[in-house]
Amino acid sequence: MNEKETAMLVGCIRPNQTEAQVESSLHELSLLTQTAQAEAVTTVTQKRERIDPSFYIGKGKLEEMKAVIEELDIDVAIFNDELSPSQAKNIEGYLPCKVIDRTQLILDIFAMRARSKEGKLQVELAQYQYLLPRIVGKGLALSRLGGGIGTRGPGETQLEVERRHIRRRMKEIKDALAKIVSHRERYRDRRKKNDVFQVALVGYTNAGKSTLLNRLTEADTYVEDQLFATLDPTTKRLKLSSGYQVLVTDTVGFIQDLPTSLVAAFRSTLEEVVQADLILHVIDSQDPQLFKHIEVVERHLEELGAGAIPTVRIYNKKDLTPSDELIVNQHDLYLSTLSDQDIQRVRHTIEDACKSHMIKYELFLPAEVSGLMARARQQGFVVQEEWSDQDEGYYFTVYLPVGHSLEHEIMPYHRHQ
Repeated sequence: MNEKETAMLVGCIRPNQTEAQVESSLHELSLLTQTAQAEAVTTVTQKRERIDPSFYIGKGKLEEMKAVIEELDIDVAIFNDELSPSQAKNIEGYLPCKVIDRTQLILDIFAMRARSKEGKLQVELAQYQYLLPRIVGKGLALSRLGGGIGTRGPGETQLEVERRHIRRRMKEIKDALAKIVSHRERYRDRRKKNDVFQVALVGYTNAGKSTLLNRLTEADTYVEDQLFATLDPTTKRLKLSSGYQVLVTDTVGFIQDLPTSLVAAFRSTLEEVVQADLILHVIDSQDPQLFKHIEVVERHLEELGAGAIPTVRIYNKKDLTPSDELIVNQHDLYLSTLSDQDIQRVRHTIEDACKSHMIKYELFLPAEVSGLMARARQQGFVVQEEWSDQDEGYYFTVYLPVGHSLEHEIMPYHRHQ
């Protein structure tokens, strides 16, 4: 097995940032580095009034870094911001190791994590969008890429082509994605016509969304204590206590400073969220930056057009020490996905949300219309069902979606109060 590459993390502290914010961001960068199968062995920061337009940080600091890189035999320097093409080129001329930025690192992880055809195409498109402005002359300045962190994805030989070939490939990918998106939209329309209630799990990366999906639906979704463990959206059926079934979708985790190329490329994937009737925003309750991360997620939801969808915050990891910043209001849940009792609370929350979207019908159904009752049981949300020997029928309370096809059939049996 190959040894892990060693990495130096590089950050810049600007006047509008506190040291704690930068420290948190660099800690996240170290987790991203770990997820990309490298090891951060040292971190360098510099306070600056503004980012140096040529070198990101000062030349003096670069000289210090060079000495440390040679002493520790470091393989890659990872910068905690997106470098401009000229900054990357200038820094590479100074440092005796590979140079990548935060955007490349995230793209690299996405390339590693993508499983579906759509996910792989979206990552490839995002990588080309990142690389296109970085083409030097007739080819790409990529001779330094010999494998390892920051090099996964389309591959060196395919990247070392002229601009028009990259653009042609990007068009092919966009055409292929358009077909996949069209197929998904038809599938979503069919779900809407079938009055299926849809729940979306969203949250900052590694908050525990996939674990919650598994516990709710007994699904076998990939779960690991790493950033971006889930990349492709997963939708599973959840049967509630009444027998009513809803769809629950796990989505890719959000992250601050997500590369713009990825936001655009994954927009179609995240549109699952826009179609939801209820959003469960899963939050890591022990995260020291939880308010900042909540803000990142909710800003992305607004940008997607999902800001008005009913949302419940779920503060996860109650079994661990909570952050000092933790404040849970009465409409939110504070729980551990390891607790069966807490999972039941989430189910009840989903049930209540279902009912709030529906119309309540209190019915008396004679025994001879048992077929209608069976359909109401299957397609609606039953909260009461009681047989009466005296009246030879069922007293039946059911919630149905607005405008449901059963509405006209059951109205003759409605018990007007």
